[in-house]
Amino acid sequence: MIHIPAELAPARVDYLPMIRRPRIEWPDGARVAFWIAPNIEHYEYLPPRDPKRNPWVRTPHPEVQGYSQRDYGNRVGFWRMLDVLDRYETRCTVSLNLAVFEHYPEIGEAMMSRRWEVMSHGIYNTRYITSMSEQEEREFLLESIETMQRHTGQPLKGMLAPAVGNNLRTPDLLAEAGLLYHADWMHDDQPVPLRVKQGRLVSIPYSIELNDVPVFLTNADVADFAANAKAQFDTLYREGADSGRVMCLAIHPYLMGTPQRARYLDEILEYIHRHEHVWHTTAGDIAEHFLEHSYDEFVASAAALTGEHIGHERQG
Repeated sequence: MIHIPAELAPARVDYLPMIRRPRIEWPDGARVAFWIAPNIEHYEYLPPRDPKRNPWVRTPHPEVQGYSQRDYGNRVGFWRMLDVLDRYETRCTVSLNLAVFEHYPEIGEAMMSRRWEVMSHGIYNTRYITSMSEQEEREFLLESIETMQRHTGQPLKGMLAPAVGNNLRTPDLLAEAGLLYHADWMHDDQPVPLRVKQGRLVSIPYSIELNDVPVFLTNADVADFAANAKAQFDTLYREGADSGRVMCLAIHPYLMGTPQRARYLDEILEYIHRHEHVWHTTAGDIAEHFLEHSYDEFVASAAALTGEHIGHERQG
């Protein structure tokens, strides 16, 4: 028998294979919970130096090419992308650098008038929690919660970290601060419990496969992106007849909002909207539904599978 030292064993997520899970039932018999995550970001022209990560591929600063490409998204691309989303009356979960409210108030007003849910993507997309101390990370979360409340009146339910970068303690601090979900764990087609020291936290499936940044920056064709989105939806829709699935479409206005790509967003949404058994929803609503209806069953099933009563809390 292979021995895995405790310090090397997975600390956050229990292995629960799809074939051994309780059935997830979405509202109104939906097979797929579909959420759209526009990443609305602010990159600083001259960001502070980070000891672990340079936000720009090219150095030294200022990196005019990288900055201006992303600035295009907030100046032009967001509004073109918004036109497409409006055709389908889409209530998105925006992955938001919260400084956008200060730097681009028109964007903030546009999102709030459409009742978009806000998921924290940090304050700036050029400042990373991976370099923060525990106290700094707590203060960062407090600032995020207060900024949300001030600009939206919404509680902060979840986070996708800037650059999807974490510390080992990040899930514990999210739960401690009262957040419901973490979107950084792109390891499943369903929500799953994350072990934390106190409280409860859920991993909500985000996407790296249907995320325009890694796809387009490899020079993939946008028509292939649309085809992949439809193919992924078809599989999840078929499988969702047995147990509900989650599909996330992660897009950025500086990429999907360009003139040559926006029509493919329309093509994807038109295709998905043809299908009846789809819950067009937000990440927060998915998390709340899972916590109410499926969380405890998933924890119990994982415990039964491992033969130990580990619950949802992590020791240490």
